[in-house]
Amino acid sequence: MLPTLHSTSPQRRLGGHTFDFDSDDSDAASHAIGHNDSANEDDKDSSEDGDGHGMGPSEDAGAGVGVDTGVDVDDPSPALEDGMLPRDVPRKTTFYDPVAERQMSQTDAKLFYQRSQRDLLKNDASSWSQSHPTPHCSPPVLPNDIAGAGVYGQPPPRPALLSLPPAAQSYSLPHIAGSPSRVPRGSDVAPRTATRPSLGNHGGSGLASRPPTDRLVREESIPGPQLNMEVPGAAPIGIADASEDSDAHVTAELSVIFKNIQQVLDIRHKYIRLSLQRDGDNPNEDPSWQIYPPPPEPAWTDPPPDHHTHGQNTGPNSMSSSMVLPPQLSKPRANDSIASEHDSSREDRKNFPKRRKAGQNIGEDFDMDHLLPLPSASEFTFRLDENGVYQVFENTAADAANTPVVGVPTIKDFYMDLEKILLVSSDGPSKSFAFRRLQYLEGKFKLYALLNEYQETADTKKVPHRDFYNVRKVDTHVHHSACMNQKHLLRFIKSKMKKCPDEYVLSRDGKNLTLREVFESINLTAYDLSIDTLDMHAHTDSFHRFDKFNLKYNPIGESRLRTIFLKTDNHIKGRYLAEITKEVISDLESSKYQMVEWRISIYGRSPDEWDKLAAWVVDNKLFSHNVRWLIQIPRLYDVFKASGLMESYEQVVRNIFQPLFEVTKEPEKHPKLHIFLQRVIGFDSVDDESKVERRLFKKFPVPKEWDSQQNPPYSYWIYYLFSNMTSLNFWRRQRGFNTFLLRPHCGEAGDVEHLAVALLCSHSISHGLLLRKVPLLQYIFYLEQIGIAMSPLSNNALFLAYERNPFIQYFRRGLNVSLSTDDPLQFAFTREPLMEEYAVAAQIWKLSPVDMCELAKNSVKQSGYEYSIKQSWLGDNFNLPGAEGNKMIKTNIPDRREEYRYQTWVEEHRMISKYTSSNEVDQSINPPPAPSANTAAGPDESEYKESGRHGPSSTRAETSSSHVDARSGTGQSTIPGSPLPAVQREPSWPTDALQNMHLSSHEPRYVPGMMARASRRDSLLRSSPHESDDAASSRNNLRKNGGREEPT
Repeated sequence: MLPTLHSTSPQRRLGGHTFDFDSDDSDAASHAIGHNDSANEDDKDSSEDGDGHGMGPSEDAGAGVGVDTGVDVDDPSPALEDGMLPRDVPRKTTFYDPVAERQMSQTDAKLFYQRSQRDLLKNDASSWSQSHPTPHCSPPVLPNDIAGAGVYGQPPPRPALLSLPPAAQSYSLPHIAGSPSRVPRGSDVAPRTATRPSLGNHGGSGLASRPPTDRLVREESIPGPQLNMEVPGAAPIGIADASEDSDAHVTAELSVIFKNIQQVLDIRHKYIRLSLQRDGDNPNEDPSWQIYPPPPEPAWTDPPPDHHTHGQNTGPNSMSSSMVLPPQLSKPRANDSIASEHDSSREDRKNFPKRRKAGQNIGEDFDMDHLLPLPSASEFTFRLDENGVYQVFENTAADAANTPVVGVPTIKDFYMDLEKILLVSSDGPSKSFAFRRLQYLEGKFKLYALLNEYQETADTKKVPHRDFYNVRKVDTHVHHSACMNQKHLLRFIKSKMKKCPDEYVLSRDGKNLTLREVFESINLTAYDLSIDTLDMHAHTDSFHRFDKFNLKYNPIGESRLRTIFLKTDNHIKGRYLAEITKEVISDLESSKYQMVEWRISIYGRSPDEWDKLAAWVVDNKLFSHNVRWLIQIPRLYDVFKASGLMESYEQVVRNIFQPLFEVTKEPEKHPKLHIFLQRVIGFDSVDDESKVERRLFKKFPVPKEWDSQQNPPYSYWIYYLFSNMTSLNFWRRQRGFNTFLLRPHCGEAGDVEHLAVALLCSHSISHGLLLRKVPLLQYIFYLEQIGIAMSPLSNNALFLAYERNPFIQYFRRGLNVSLSTDDPLQFAFTREPLMEEYAVAAQIWKLSPVDMCELAKNSVKQSGYEYSIKQSWLGDNFNLPGAEGNKMIKTNIPDRREEYRYQTWVEEHRMISKYTSSNEVDQSINPPPAPSANTAAGPDESEYKESGRHGPSSTRAETSSSHVDARSGTGQSTIPGSPLPAVQREPSWPTDALQNMHLSSHEPRYVPGMMARASRRDSLLRSSPHESDDAASSRNNLRKNGGREEPT
């Protein structure tokens, strides 16, 4: 006799019935829930599952103990009818009592049914139930399920809400693990972030263009028996979403917290939108953007498969994720004839050379003549204003009238907005709330992983060809001067000493020195060199010593060798560094699936740095499909000032941005710089964040007045990078050139204020270790899905031991994290440092292959690669959320994982929308009286009234739908070609009044995921004395000045 295969799906027993929450028989389940008294037929149906503990009551087990089970004892035993052995009949054990199970039948089933009906009526779920059936494991019972569950075709009556007994109205069902209240795809609203204004394509259609999805996971990748096992996508009713709580005090406190969070999000959205750092703002995300040199040809020559086919174990499908974009197989349309003729003439004119093989002849496929002629000059003009910000004007008349094309926030606006974020992040109840929400998210992921580990493994095994080794991974944070490992550099130095000993490589004191003379001056030969002699690893003596770490860039401790081998601007014009760079590129191209974003320095010492760097890249043909560039700006003004290189900080601003505006206006004057900038992604700001920043000024001076020896603080550097990049991005997009992102080092050490600065105006950050100390900012980073490129091996050597690194917490909670190498020269031992980073993380934190593939996908989405390239790596719809944007044959991530992440994230946004809506607040809180003259206008409004200007765009007026966009797709905004119109600010009294409604200075008595019973019991005892204490303490932290509050 063959063994019977039993389902491993979790089952729940209600009133003697067994419900398989992963079965496809939703009607039978609804029947059992809605009509518990019809037990005979249900028991017979459930007996077919083949699970002994899930059997209906048998004659022997039921009647033998003399208990009324609600089953006709005269009926033959189902077990005997099915031919089961007596040993398989359910009997009492330590963990299972069939008699007790049957005794609990009526009450639980009725309450289950009544509660589900009550939720159904309250949430008005009938409007979307026809096209969005509830997952089979979800407690709510939808009308279409109930209608099909009637006895003999008679639908059960729908009880009215008022007719429910008090016990049913107050009964809170225990949450079934892995069974959420699913977020409907066809709902009226959809969350968004600052960098992703719509979760659809960049054309603005967003989710509105997608048909509703009935299933959370596609059938091609998920087996039937466990179809909906994966979705703890929403919180338990009455616990996480607080939908059943009607306490006015609780609602008031949560409204205060969420309005604070909403205010921070609105401020960020304003800055990111203004600086054109959103998805779709960059012209290179247009599918027609030309990439030169083009990506290499695919190794697989068969026709690419249909992109709408998933999960077919066919040969062509297994190689569908090729290195380059798939050829266009669709027939040309009639209206495309003109464009095709233009493209063909363009191809004939340029006559692109034959593509080279990956890993060989690096740069030989680049010819500058193919990019000529360059665009002509623009009519726009630019100039540096008195505040140290470059302004762009449409013409000379607009320049004379001082009407720039984009209104860049002043440094005063910037610091006022930063102060708002810092005040919110230091609010006690808000911090407690965010901390517990993050704990809830982490625990929720652990539960998900526990329920779905084996199913995810099964899903990945069904995908042909794809595994972690051949999914695309981008090293989103690596410094170019340390991109090679130490052994590689050692071999290169030895080869040059043997092959080119008499080449002049250095000029010192008016004398040119050969490579042999340089090494003779330090008493070393090629034979003497070793890894220990180079001494460039930072593993033992660099912990919390950033000064020693910087010295590790000097081979053998000699800055001369660093200048010769690791600098682009030296006596040999950086030729050695270009040669070793090509060797590293060759290794990358040979590995095929590893990409890098190298960070290379522009110091701001002189205006010709840009042209020298561009000439080094173009002349040495350092172009590869695997490489993109970021420009890092070291914060070294104090060093330049002490050496007499500059008089004020304004010179740094001029040296960094003047060439960029010039090449945008007239690319023909800087042809190599124009070509190089096509491969540049954005800007970074680097230095030791642990340096103490003393605020010497009440109000920071403008750059032309900053002439002291003191280095400006981190926030000052970031503001002038952001403000000038904003003007530059607008002009470049207007000309059809690629724009830039701000992706600074942030949160590695130092003040947590750096994280607030990055939250305000940065697209993504590197490191982010200090987020573990600021739970509210960490929660907002999660809500906004701000990219964090983390380097645990680097942190382990410099600031934080590996086992204490918060990376694994961030990942489990759902933050947008990726792994990067930072400095392979100092921290890596192998020729594949990125794989080394993944390998160590997987060993220490026991990451599964799906976890590592998810991190790899995060790195691709965080990167600055062109939109079309990301499509070829992740799938055509990679920008869509959840399972609909996942193509498992390319990413190797099961749809259930993507859907879990998306549903959980949407639930958090829905909760914010619930408590920030005016209706919710008005129903529970009486509007406070009109504020007094001292509090009617916030600090920002009083400042603007004094200066006679309109305030910045209202956070609520401009971005009232920052969390939810109408499905019509009208939520996207565009930057006009004229000064931004001033938007009337809404009265600030509702927010100010809510800020004073904290019931105590302690943590909130109720936060989703946590119920503090003692606090609720004593809620009436905590009243106005605490409020006055809070007000007094807050006044002690702020100083009144001229009717407004300013930070001390």
